[in-house]
Amino acid sequence: MVFINKTSSKPYYEQLMLGIKEEIISGLLKPGDQLPSVREMARQLMMNPNTVSKAYKLLESQDVIITVKGKGTYIKTIDQELRNESQILKLKKQLNDLVIEANYLTISKAEMNAWLEEIYNHLKGESRCD
Repeated sequence: MVFINKTSSKPYYEQLMLGIKEEIISGLLKPGDQLPSVREMARQLMMNPNTVSKAYKLLESQDVIITVKGKGTYIKTIDQELRNESQILKLKKQLNDLVIEANYLTISKAEMNAWLEEIYNHLKGESRCD
């Protein structure tokens, strides 16, 4: 189940979105799996339903989930051909900003690569990441 860090500076809806994506990557959630309703997810995570609704709407706009009226919300199949180019550009910009910050802190490329490898392996369930 998704974990929300109440002391994080990251908004709850972003944490929920990343948590769901991480569960998809790790295989805990698979295409066709049903997510809890907005109210149920809000109850489980002790969050405002509007926050969960915002996360679900954004995930739907990113083609991560699909909501079927009267049936529920489900994980969509990941289609590599339909990747959203604007999301990719935004991600590249975020990565660029992180590389600038890391260079400013004199963190080497090798260290950054090791971090990426550690995180990637964690997401694929190959090792632990802190």
